[in-house]
Amino acid sequence: MDIFNRFSLEAARRLPHLPQEHPCSRVHGHSFQIEVHVGGALDPGLGWVIDFAEIQRAWQPIHDALDHRYLNDVVGLENPTSELLAQWIWRRLQPALPGLVKIVVMETPTSGCVCTGAV
Repeated sequence: MDIFNRFSLEAARRLPHLPQEHPCSRVHGHSFQIEVHVGGALDPGLGWVIDFAEIQRAWQPIHDALDHRYLNDVVGLENPTSELLAQWIWRRLQPALPGLVKIVVMETPTSGCVCTGAV
C-alpha cells in the first residue's frame, strides 16, 4: 500500500539550456505541488504504512532548502527542470524514507512529472 503527503513550494527559476526566445529561459516562478509517496505493508498493530509525521519531518529540510528560493542557486539544481528537481528531492529523501516509491512534482495544475527513483 502507498500513502502520500502533498507539500507546496514557491520558487523561482530559469532553464538556462533553452533558446533565449523560449519563455522558460527567463526568470519565472512556480507554485510547485510535491507529493511524497511511501509504500509498504501495513503495520498489524498500528494499521498504517508509516506515520505521516515521519514524512513531514523528512520533508522539512527539503522545504527549507527550496521554498522562496531561486532554484538555479541551489547546488545540484543549476538547470532546475521539474524532472531534475524530482530526482534532487528523491536523493535527499530516500535515506530518511527507505519506503519511498514516488515523487510527483507539479509545476502547474496541469503539468508535472513522476519520479520513481533517482537516475
